[in-house]
This record gives sequence, C-alpha cells and structure tokens, in this order.
Amino acid sequence: MDEQHRLVKVRLEKAESLRSLGVNPYPHRYDPTHLAQNITESFNELSAQETDVKIAGRLISIRTAGKTTFAHLEDHTGRMQLYFRRDELGEELWEIVGLLDIGDIIGAEGFMFRTRTGEMTVHVKNAEVLTKTIRPLPVVKSQESDEGDLKTFDDFSGNKELRYRQRSVDLAVHSDVRDVFKARSKIMATIRRVMDEERFVEVETPMLQPVYGGASARPFRTHHNALDIDLFLRISPELYLKRLIVGGMDRVYDLNKNLRNEGIDRTHNPEFTMLECYQAYADYTDMMDLTEKIYSATADAVLGTTKITYQCRSIDLTPPWRRLTMVDSIAEYGNLHVDGASDDELRANLVERDADADDLNRGEMIAALFEELVGHQLESPVFITHFPEETTPLCKNVPGKPGYIERFEPYIAGWEMGNAYSELTDPVEQYDRFTEQRTGDSGKDYEDYPVDMDFIHAIACGMPPTGGVGYGLDRLVMILTGVESIRDVIPFPMRMGKGEE
Repeated sequence: MDEQHRLVKVRLEKAESLRSLGVNPYPHRYDPTHLAQNITESFNELSAQETDVKIAGRLISIRTAGKTTFAHLEDHTGRMQLYFRRDELGEELWEIVGLLDIGDIIGAEGFMFRTRTGEMTVHVKNAEVLTKTIRPLPVVKSQESDEGDLKTFDDFSGNKELRYRQRSVDLAVHSDVRDVFKARSKIMATIRRVMDEERFVEVETPMLQPVYGGASARPFRTHHNALDIDLFLRISPELYLKRLIVGGMDRVYDLNKNLRNEGIDRTHNPEFTMLECYQAYADYTDMMDLTEKIYSATADAVLGTTKITYQCRSIDLTPPWRRLTMVDSIAEYGNLHVDGASDDELRANLVERDADADDLNRGEMIAALFEELVGHQLESPVFITHFPEETTPLCKNVPGKPGYIERFEPYIAGWEMGNAYSELTDPVEQYDRFTEQRTGDSGKDYEDYPVDMDFIHAIACGMPPTGGVGYGLDRLVMILTGVESIRDVIPFPMRMGKGEE
C-alpha cells in the first residue's frame, strides 16, 4: 500500500470511529455566531460577560501535549487559536478531539481569553465535527499530525502546475490565493458601481453565435444537434451590443466571458473576462474618460490608492493619463519616423528585427513596428491613439488625417489593457470594410472572416454616433494584486496538461 492510500485508510478509520461514538462526521448545518476577523476587531471592546463565541472553519494546525490541545482554525476572514482541556471537555469529547486531523472542518464554542503570549484564543467548551477530511492537505512539517503526510507544504507550494490542477487544495492552504480572488470580486463590484453611476445598463449577449465577429480571432466551433447547425463560442460581444444601441438602449455594457481558440502565455488564457460597453452620442475621447474612472476607482477600492506598485514598478493611475499617437510613440520610443518612410523602409525595419513582414500592407507594418519597438516600454498609463485604418474595420477615421482612425489602446506595465473606437456607423462603408477584411494576422489557419449581414441590416436602421471600449479584466486584476501570471487570477485556468491528479 502506498503512502497516500495508507493515509486515506487511516482517516476513513477515524471517520468510522466517530460514527461508533454516535457522531455524524458530515452533519447538515452549523450556526456560527462570529468570524475570526470579527473577534479580532471587537475582542478588546467586549466585557467579560460578552465573550462567548461560536466559530467554524478548517483546522490548519494541531498540537497536543498531555491533557491539553492547541489548534488553529481558519475561516474565510482569518485564523483563530483554539484551546482544548481534557478535564473540562470530558472523556467522550476529548476522544473526539483526538480523532481530528489537520484539514478537518469543525465548529467550536467557548469564551475568549488571551494566552500568556498575548494571542487571542477560544477556550473551547464544546466542539462539533462538521467535515472529516479523507485526503490529507499539504502541511508545514512542524505542524504535522501524528499520521505524517505525503506532501509537505513546501513541496506543494513550489509546484505551480499541481496547484492549478488542485485549485481547491491551493485555496485551502494558501490564504494569499484566496485574497487574490476576493480582490477580483471587489474589482468586478466596483466596475458595476461605476457603470451604474455613469447610467449604463448591464445586458447579456449570446455565448453561442451563428456568426462570430467583433474581433480578429480564431473561434471555438460547436454543433447544435437539435437544429443541426454549427455555432461558434463568443469571441466578442461587440456586434450584439451595437444592435442594442441601434434599438435605443443608449448606454450598455456586458461583463462577459470570451473564448478564443488561440495561444496560452503569461497574459493570455483561451477563456478570459472582459468589460465591453457602448455609449451613444459619444466618441473615443469619452471612452478615455470612462477608462480613467474605472481604473482609478478599482485601484482605490482594492488598494486604497491610485499610486500602486507592480513588480517593483511605480504606477500612478490618477487621471488624466497621457495621450500619444501611435506614430509619435514610434518616433519617441523607437527613434523611427514612419510617416516619412517608404513601404520598403518600413518592411526593412521589420525584417531587421526578425519580424514577419510578408504580405503586410503599410498600416499593418506601422502597427507591427509599434509592437516591436514601443508597447513593452509603456509602463506608466498612456492612451495610444490614431491607429492605421487597416487595423480594424469597425472604426471611424480621424478627421483631416487620412489613413488613421479614432482608436486607442490603454497601456500599463508594458501591456495592452483594452481597445476603444469611435464606432463606424455608416452601413455601406461598414459592409465594404467587412468584405475587404483580411483573414487574420498571418493569413493562415483562419477561416475567412464572416460578414454578419444581420448586423449590417441593424445599423442600416440607424446607429447614432457611438463610443465603445473593451477591457481585458484579468490583466487589471493582475496589476492590482501584484501577480505575474494570468493563471493566478483565474480560479480555474486552462491546464497545460493532465499530469498527476
């Protein structure tokens, strides 16, 4: 029998021992009166008659010495020390305490006191087993129970792939991981608050779409058996949100999941979260103002300040942010003046940097040079504006500046954080651009980009001047929580491989 099976067998035997004592190791409910954080914040204000507490959570340490046991219980707000004394509990309850292991979930009732070292502690008068764990959690060696353990805490903590595959265990033993997801929840709530204050209406758009669109990306394909039709998982909610603008819903947003059948790296996951919104009678400058409000509000909600540090870099999210055209940014950061360069010179610059310049038109080469020379250098918040018109079919041109469009991307910490346009509302021009659009960045492995005629019909009914923007929220969470990988801010990221469970 291997060690894992032996430990499971021991715990199963303990569960049976509890049953033999008349204890159900998996009861229906428990009613705690306090949380660890509440006790910590209020204990000094409680009188001696008001210190009775009832708390529940997971045991993360157990230390028994003779007739006393100290343990630490952790709930979703923090941890609390427990003190058990055999003479006060009685033999039956003491025997139950002896069957507890690290990882078990219990309820404890008693009164508060401070130990000689000053630690707040619950002097337990009664305890209940709420869940007897069968598989042991990784534990620090100095806190191991008598049964030992298959993996130490350090072994588990150092194996990121194992932690992603066993996220439940990761959360159970790493409070900092839970803190990231709590911060993520606060970020999403703050975004909704800001959007409500700006009079936007939250809507939902289809996840299954007969025609995919709104972005240049490879979709996931599926099949609906009853209708016998192929469908695509959403790569963007854009074209549906614009239909709502046409229908008279002047400010709409979708806090949505998108799926793109593409690569995985430190800042990309095939399934990701976006905020996408559209505002009638606005343009891309209004979307800049909204972006500044959202980012500064979320930073203040999570960190209490708009001046943050990410990976040892100081970043000030306080509005207003810098505005810089793409052409000017290439001149400033790459010392290259693209407006005065010929197509051959632009192509030569890309080839010199080992970038793929085959079949790129002039606008695409300018965008590619920006990616090569500039994007990674933009650490402080900046709006990169006035993209070449070849980069998107969905945007209005800059008045008096032929070949460029009213589009921006916000950059922070060297990352592109979103995308915004003054939306194209001319249905004839929109149709022409759709039909001329390239099949993808490389022209390979992508199906011909589809023309959504239902969308063309919609805007032909009249779409007002509109500003639109979409943000990748996973990257925002990364910056505000200080983590290095997108997989650390997604509870269940795409796994690289099955491996051992």
